[in-house]
Amino acid sequence: MYKPLHPLIKITCLVFLILVVFVMLIVGRDFLYPIFLAILFAYLLYPLVNLLEKWKFPRVVAILLSLLLAIVLIGGALFLLYQQMSVFIADFPGLRDQALSNLNELQRSIDNVIGNSSSEKWWLKDRVAGLINNSGDMINKVFTATTGTVVKLGLQPVFVFFMLYYRERIKRFIRMVWKDEERRESILYEISDVTQNYIGGVFIVVVILCFLNSIGLMIIGIKYAVMFGIISAIMNFIPYFGTLIGAAFPLAYTLVSDDPNDAIGVMILFMIIQFTENNILTPSITGGRVAINPLFTILIIIAGGLVWGVPGMFMSIPYIGMLKVVCSHYRSLKPLAFLISKNKGGGISKGWKLLKNYFD
Repeated sequence: MYKPLHPLIKITCLVFLILVVFVMLIVGRDFLYPIFLAILFAYLLYPLVNLLEKWKFPRVVAILLSLLLAIVLIGGALFLLYQQMSVFIADFPGLRDQALSNLNELQRSIDNVIGNSSSEKWWLKDRVAGLINNSGDMINKVFTATTGTVVKLGLQPVFVFFMLYYRERIKRFIRMVWKDEERRESILYEISDVTQNYIGGVFIVVVILCFLNSIGLMIIGIKYAVMFGIISAIMNFIPYFGTLIGAAFPLAYTLVSDDPNDAIGVMILFMIIQFTENNILTPSITGGRVAINPLFTILIIIAGGLVWGVPGMFMSIPYIGMLKVVCSHYRSLKPLAFLISKNKGGGISKGWKLLKNYFD
């Protein structure tokens, strides 16, 4: 006769399984994250490939045309970003001198207010100047690391091509090993629908924000407006944190430029963009398909960053959305799906109760 496991044993096994998965993801990072990223790109390009095949294009031609279009669009944006970043790095010494001059003016203003005119106690300049003097090396390191990541992702088109080319074989393999036909087809359909709509929607939002950010920064009069506009838009792949992280780049630049008052315009611009993105663009385009509640969205993004760095932060939400779909179709995992979802009807507290009842 089957005897239920003690709740403590269940929790221990679950924690051990989670730790094993995390260790495997960290150890195999350089091998795994390009493949997982290629899966998302394959979902993104599949509607176009399918459309071209319906127009009687051979599969190979349809995939190559789709990949070529994606490479031209992404490569063009990266090339433009590369050019502006190269100019920015070359101009950095002059920007550093201007930043130190701004610090001198700020420190004088502070000393006048607090009644301290001794130059030996200019603590603000002493602390910030060191950071600014070392930031040039830091920017070069970040730029080099980013370039290295792009080189590693050079195999993405190859992975995406074969995933799209052999997609029928992959489906047949899944059907051969997963015998529960009704549940299997339902889960595969939902995963495909959620992932395609979310990934496609996010890319559309980012493209729109590239133009909105760049045009807005140009109107304010920010130098390197296109570079900051593209960087700020790319950060929106990260939910919740994206706009704040993206706004930090042009805001920091304006504070150390020859006209720090532009920082006010930058803050107003990104407040408007944040409102537009959260209330108009994202709800209309992505439609809230993944529907993960904010608490677990933040936790998942942090965990993705710890495991795979920036690529992990980008990919964590769509994959947790896939996991939620799978959990929602199994009775023993439904409490977990309910816990991380954004659906109404009790919220997180009810999810915790369901999960607690499962372990009990």
